[in-house]
Amino acid sequence: MANVHYRIVEHEGGWAYKLEDVFSERYATHDEAREAAERAAAEQRLPGVTEDIEYQDEAGDWHEEMSLGKDRPETDVTG
Repeated sequence: MANVHYRIVEHEGGWAYKLEDVFSERYATHDEAREAAERAAAEQRLPGVTEDIEYQDEAGDWHEEMSLGKDRPETDVTG
């Protein structure tokens, strides 16, 4: 199972949450950024619908897989 880590950081004169190299919008307070990160983390854990997916890899080859709606990541928020 995948792990998704959100981190609260100072950003553009305020606060944001960060997932890998991507920042959220700027929030005025640390608490607002943390609340938004907690909501995003909770949404990541919600089960979805089982679907067939098709994607192209870096080599240009196409793959077909079944994505189980219950296969959701574990999430956490730090900072």
